[in-house]
Formats: sequence, structure tokens, C-alpha cells
Amino acid sequence: MEGGRAAARRAAQGKGGRGKAGKGKDGRSFIRRLFTWKKMVGGFFAVCLLGMGAFVALYMMIDIPAGNADAQVQSNVYKYSDGSLLTRDGDKNREIVSLDKVPKKVQLTFVAAENKTFYKDAGVDFKGTARGLINTLSGKGTQGGSTITQQYVKNYYLTADQTVSRKLKELVISLKLDRTKTKDYILAGYINTSYYGRGAYGIQAAAQAYYHVDADKLKVQQGAYLAALLQAPSQYDWAVASDTGRKLVKARWNYVLDNMVEEGWLDKTKRDGMTFPIPKAPKAAPGMGGQTGYLVDAANNQLAKQLVTQGTADNYNDAMTMVKAGGWTITLNIDKKKQKALENAAKSQLTSKLDPKKRSVDADVQAGAVSVNPKTGAVVALYGGKSYYDHYRSNATRTDYQPASTFKPVILAAALDEDAKTQAGKPITANTMYDGTSKRQVVDNGTKVGFAPENEDDQNYGNITVQTAMNKSVNSVFAQMGVDVGMDKVLKVGSQMGMDTGDLKAVPAQTLGTMGASPWQMAGVYATLDNHGKKVTPSIIKSVENSRRTVNLPNPIGEQVISEEAADSVTSVLTGVVDDGTAKISVRDNSNRDGRKVAGKTGTSDENRSAWFTGYTPDLVTSVGLFGESKKSGAQVSMYKAGGLPRVNGGGFPAQIWAAYTFGVSKTGLKFDLNTTQGAAVQPTYTPTVSQTPSQTPSQTPTSQAPTTQAPTQTPTQTPTQTPTQTPTQTPTQTPTQTPTTGGVDNPLNPNRQQ
Repeated sequence: MEGGRAAARRAAQGKGGRGKAGKGKDGRSFIRRLFTWKKMVGGFFAVCLLGMGAFVALYMMIDIPAGNADAQVQSNVYKYSDGSLLTRDGDKNREIVSLDKVPKKVQLTFVAAENKTFYKDAGVDFKGTARGLINTLSGKGTQGGSTITQQYVKNYYLTADQTVSRKLKELVISLKLDRTKTKDYILAGYINTSYYGRGAYGIQAAAQAYYHVDADKLKVQQGAYLAALLQAPSQYDWAVASDTGRKLVKARWNYVLDNMVEEGWLDKTKRDGMTFPIPKAPKAAPGMGGQTGYLVDAANNQLAKQLVTQGTADNYNDAMTMVKAGGWTITLNIDKKKQKALENAAKSQLTSKLDPKKRSVDADVQAGAVSVNPKTGAVVALYGGKSYYDHYRSNATRTDYQPASTFKPVILAAALDEDAKTQAGKPITANTMYDGTSKRQVVDNGTKVGFAPENEDDQNYGNITVQTAMNKSVNSVFAQMGVDVGMDKVLKVGSQMGMDTGDLKAVPAQTLGTMGASPWQMAGVYATLDNHGKKVTPSIIKSVENSRRTVNLPNPIGEQVISEEAADSVTSVLTGVVDDGTAKISVRDNSNRDGRKVAGKTGTSDENRSAWFTGYTPDLVTSVGLFGESKKSGAQVSMYKAGGLPRVNGGGFPAQIWAAYTFGVSKTGLKFDLNTTQGAAVQPTYTPTVSQTPSQTPSQTPTSQAPTTQAPTQTPTQTPTQTPTQTPTQTPTQTPTQTPTTGGVDNPLNPNRQQ
């Protein structure tokens, strides 16, 4: 019996001695037998041995190379779009000093900032290096932490390229260097080869660039700033840093000094008595006067960002070091004729009219402008300020001033693209009626949201169309519209069109354009409108050549970010701002307009600290901004009475600069070719007539027809050329020809409406 059972079991095992589920003689599955703990441990040690062997081989093969940083430093060549020379950036601002020329405590600021264990470690941060290798392999593009030795090796012996081979070489050379050279030798090399911004390589050049002293005269607190600066020279340069950048560099400055106290390198009492050493104003390099320095900075900035984007550099700081190392031939999109015309327009319409000797406020007025081809995205002209030598920071790319009402077209674009509706559920169009009462509480589903913006000069408009609200730049209307659309959607559309809205809170106050923006950004936003909703990212670079690196320039024209109809409808509405709104005196009535089709929007921020006009013809988009900046402190200040005017408005100097430039270089006879049935550019189907009975003067051309709550099939929205643009002496009784879609008691913003 037992023998029969044994035979049966053997038979069940079948050929090869296997039983159920592929089990072996010991009853274990194939997988369990393959991955035993002994085999796994053995495999792990085998991999470790192979890795160690490979590292030993690398260590034996890689020697410390000859320093090549100075040999690689060359000039960059910058050209206009036609290939003619703009400038060369000249010799590098570099001077090597021995470590004994740098005060000991200043030396220690760099150790405290970057590598507190510098005097104890073997020259390598293995965790940080491993993290960097993993990030590089996974495509994350951000290097982990590294020691002062590793950074010196990267600066002097290698490059900042983001590759696995470079990181492995950096690791090996750092280990060998730490064994063969003293810590003082390495520290001296590090502080003498690092890039500090302002074109300064090395601590001696940095001391002169930021504090106008030699390195041996640096104070501890100044050294701490220079040490903090190395983390992000461009963002942390006090002269050009944003408010956020200044907060960050101050925090890092404190971090450096606190680390020195912690390590026993600085007396706490002395540290507590130290105040932040604000750097002196920068001095521009030779050959960078006028607008040249602004153009070069904009090109360098765009190139550095692209090097990071395509993975050539770990971060912006490394990328800018690559750019500043030289060897680049950069052809810009700048058109010489347009560039000269923009400079002349700024001089004739603004700077020649400012006289700081008569009015101190005139010294505080800064201007910036960017001009873009909407079909290609090319930045064809840029104005960064009166002169790079006089004002180091470019007003064309600064983002610390409010765009004010030039943001209103973004709100309308969001409303049209999202098919948004009013509180009463009616579609928002150019004809929709809103309550234009100043300080009117914004309502969301019958609840007041606690925001009641004041219109300019506290003016009340009553019930007006969206078209009229855009023409007159009525804050109360667009605050309500923002809530109707949803502020999250408004900011999303703003981001899609090119504004930096990522960290903004979706609150109604943003409808006033209270975020920061630059003429560069606003030119891109309006170029997207001009390009029928296809994203335009302004590009100042036409082509880049370098013998050691390849740069892949992205197409400035992107995908459709808002619908063509939404973009064209906004353009149509913005023609009303020019022909019957805040820009009519400077733009519509300009004798050089010569029939050009124009759309645009003015903007004037709170306390008159900024004033804008961003406008466009079918072939050219230009954003002009004026900024009140204290010549003494650099703080934002009001521009009241500048140029002898009570207030600087967007329809004044900015629009005048825009018109003088645009009407001299843009083509005539072009049309916008709009896909829309609404807005001021849509021609009426009949000639409106004027009633004899006086009433409130509308901003649109009146008609003798009574208003209805139903929109006509074709709503006339623009005054015919035969109709006077001024207010008629016989004021009509009826509402404008743009029939409201939510008028009368059905108007959700009418205080008499039943809820």
C-alpha cells in the first residue's frame, strides 16, 4: 500500500522530478530557489565589488588635468539681425589674488556658506554626488550638494556641463586634489575662479564690483554677502534683485554669519552688531553704453535659461557661468532701424521733456519698452532705460511694477475663452451691461466678497457695456467680471498667455493688475492676442554658435492657448480704447497714424507708480512702461507732477512714445483680419441717428431705438467714420447701439434688481 502511494507520488512529479506548481524535490518553487537570501547577498556583494573595481579603474585612469579655465575664457560676439556687429563683451574682469590678501574671517564666510566641513572632509560629498548622478540619469537636471573642492574642480578643471561623465571626473579629481593639495590652495582657487555676477570672476573683481575696494579691505559682513551671492549671482545682485530676491539674499547672509558663530569663527556679540552691507551701484563694462548693455543682458539671460531647459547646465547660475566664459557668437533679432526709432521715440517724447533741475521727481522716472513681431515672436527693438551706464537695471525686463489696467484684456480674454456668464447667467460679450459705479461691492452668488474698487478719479458710470468699460478702463466692471469668470481661470489664462501668475492668490484684487510684470511679458501677452490666440514667447536671439556646445532654440510661436474668436474679439474691443477711449488723443489723433489699424490698452497703477501703454498693429506689438523709482534709494515712488503734469497716465508719455515709434516703422494698409462679430472694430449695418431729448451721454454712438434684453443678430459697435467722435451737443435719450444682453432690471449688478 505504502509502496503504491510512493510510486504515485513519483509519477505525479513527472519528467524532470517536478511536482505540483513546478516545485522541486525540496518542495520550493523555481522563483524561491532562484532568489535565495544567500544568492541575493552574494549578488549584492558582487555588484559592490564590480562598482569598486570600476571606481578604482577610473581613479587610476583619471589624472588631475592642467587648469583650463583661463585658457577657455574668450570674448562673446553679439550681432544685429542683419549680421552686422553690435558689440564684443571685451576682456574678462578677472584678477587672481593670493589667499593672504584676503582677511581670514572673510575666507571663512565662504566655508560657512558652502561647506562647513571643508577643513575636515576628503573633498567629496558622496551623498550629494550620488544624488546628482541619479538626478542626471533620471533627467531631473538638478545637482545635489557638493563641496568647495568639487565646485573648484568644476570651475577650473572641468566645465559646468550636466553629464554623468563630468560628474564622475569631478568626483575622482576632487579626491585626488584633496590628497595632493592643501586646503588653503583649494580655497584660494575656489574664491578666485567663481563667478560673482556683474561680470566679475574672482574675489578681487567682486570686491571692486560690489564695494569698490580691494579684497584685502573687505569687512566680514561684506565677505558674507559675496559668499551668499555665489548661490545665485544674477538673482541676488542687490541692484537688480526683486523684493523676493533681496529677502532671499538677506536670509542667506544671515545664514552665513550664524554658521560662523556656530563654528566658533565669529564672536556672537560682534555678529549681533552687524548690519546688512548694501552693495554700491554697479559700473557697466566698456562698450556697453546706451542700449547695448540692455540688449546683451537680455540675450545672455535667454541663452542661460535655454541651457538649463535643454539640460546642458544644472541650474541658471552654472548656465550663466557658461555664457560668461565666452566663445559665443549670438545673433539677435534686433532690427537696427526699429531699434534706433524706439530710442529716438523715448528721447523725443519723454527724456527731452524731463528736467530734474526744475522738478526733482523727473529724476525718478524710468522708461522701458519691448517691440515684438507677432508672427515670429522676434524682439525687434528694446529700450532698457536712458543708458546702461546711468541705470544698470533694464526697465524692459524688470517685473517689480504693476501692469495695472493693461491686465484688463486678459480678464476679458478669459471670459470669452471660458464662455463665462454673469451672475444672472447671461453670456459675457462686448455688449454685456455692467454697473460701473465706483466702489461698488463685488458680488459672488448674491454674497459680497469684501472688495469694492475705486474707479479712476472715483468716477461713476452707471450701467455701461463691456466695450465702454474697456474704453474708459472702469475698475468696478472688471472686478465683477473677474469674479463672474472665476479668478482661478483668469490667472490660468494669464499664465497661458505669458504672464507669471503661478504664485498669485486667486483674489478679486488681482483684476486691478496688482501683480508684477515687465514690458517684455506684456508684449508677449498682447502678441498672443495679435496672433489670434497662438502663444507668442518673445525671443531676442535669432541664432547661437559655439564650438563646444549646441543650443536648440525653441520656436517662439507655440500652440493655441485661447480660441481664435476670443483673441480676435479682445482685439476688436481694444480698437475702441484707441478710437474712443483713454488712448485717443495720443494715438487716434496722431497725425502720423496714416490709417493704420490699432488696438491697445492703457494702464496707470495705484499712487501713480507705473504707467503703461501696450498696443499693436497687425504687424507689430510694443509695450511701453514708465516706472517711478527713487534715484537715491531705488524704492518705488509716485510720478505725480513729472514732466510738469499733474499725473503720468498711460495715455500720456507711454502712448506718445508708442505712437512716435510705431507710426514710423509699422506697415500701412494692413488689417487685423478678425474672426468675431463683436467689439468696436465690427462695422455697424446702418447709420445710427441722434435723438433730440437730452439724457446721459453714452460712450458709444447712440441710436433712436429703445433698449431690449435680447441681443440683435448683428449689433453695431463702432462709430462710422462719418459720425463725430466727440460728444454730440444734442444728447440722446437712448442707450448705446451696443444692445445690452443683461440690461434693465435684469442686470445682475443693478441695485434695484430683485434677487
